[in-house]
Amino acid sequence: MTDAARAAERAVRLSYGRLVAILAARSRSIAAAEDALADALAAALRTWPVDGVPERPEAWLVTAARRRLGQEARHGRVRAEAAATLDLMGEASLDPDPATIPDERLRLMLVCAHPAIDPAVQAPLMLQTVLGLDAQRIAGAFLTSPAAMAQRLVRAKAKIRDARIPFEVPDRSALPARLDAVLGAVYAAFGTGWEDALGSDPALKGLTEEAIWLGRLVVALAPDSPEAKGLLALMLGSEARRAARRDAQGRFVPLGEQDATLWDLEAVGEAEGLLAAAAQARRLGRFQVEACIQSVHLERRRTGRTDWRALAAFYELLVRLAPTLGNRVARAAALAEAAGPAAGLAVLDEIGPEARAYQPFWATRAHLLAVAGERAAAVEAWNRAAGMSEDPAVRAFLLDKARSMREA
Repeated sequence: MTDAARAAERAVRLSYGRLVAILAARSRSIAAAEDALADALAAALRTWPVDGVPERPEAWLVTAARRRLGQEARHGRVRAEAAATLDLMGEASLDPDPATIPDERLRLMLVCAHPAIDPAVQAPLMLQTVLGLDAQRIAGAFLTSPAAMAQRLVRAKAKIRDARIPFEVPDRSALPARLDAVLGAVYAAFGTGWEDALGSDPALKGLTEEAIWLGRLVVALAPDSPEAKGLLALMLGSEARRAARRDAQGRFVPLGEQDATLWDLEAVGEAEGLLAAAAQARRLGRFQVEACIQSVHLERRRTGRTDWRALAAFYELLVRLAPTLGNRVARAAALAEAAGPAAGLAVLDEIGPEARAYQPFWATRAHLLAVAGERAAAVEAWNRAAGMSEDPAVRAFLLDKARSMREA
């Protein structure tokens, strides 16, 4: 990749949501803004290698995209589409105003959380429109197929267009009704970036940092929301362990084997402070419980041990609040540590057939079978989990586990 291509990719990756918001303010159409930005990027890839990378790449892209929008408007296409799509935001609303929403990306996320849009597609729409993720990555975050997610997003945009849904950037009074969808999108963005532990995927580079930044904005915007604080605490508690997730050779290190001295104490302290502040509201939610789970794991740096009974109790509560597939599998793992592998395997056996396509199910099952002494079944499960792993380091870790058990 040339320096010009890297500069263009970085500008779009780091500023995608902000650029779309600025362009949509003029075109009054998210689709037109995305098309114009794509054309501007193509122009940059043609022009920058010859003329050099401009001093302000984002400003160059906005100018080029606005030129495209102007050409479209002269032919009447943008005006016609705008009448059938989004009444998004006036350009004046992009100016910093403490009485409104303090960040363009967050504003656009709140637009995507309009109550007329199916709640099931609000968070995916934010990930695509604001953070620029494709349907395949979004599908992975929501445990569905890329084709199904792509169809869901297309249907959502078609409904916006055909029903002429009036969209506007909400003021702060509308935030509570849209907050859950925004938190869900930030959470999914963080999880997607978290999976790329080494930062080797350019499309995901900086995504966890961007999610944490958006989490801080939401906390500032909704200081009375304990769930906003809980989500930020969860992300910071996870991010605190980043340096320990791979060893010096880049090999995967599971949480229980991580060197706790490598954990970021400043991030841990901030996470604990946010969690304590959230608890004062006495309105428990899923993100607070997940932050509590992180907190229990992080206590190992101080005590040298993990309180598995506490973790099992927290996971029991979490499954009641959010019975997702991932939470149910994690509950089985925690219960096995607290009460033995048979208890964990029993919980895994209660999960429906949808678990068979979920990689952590097989990785957890392999571990519990190994502890239970069922060697052949453990090897088979480890191999199956490895075959479903996209991360080469995780795949190598699981295959090594299977190989070691076969040789033993």
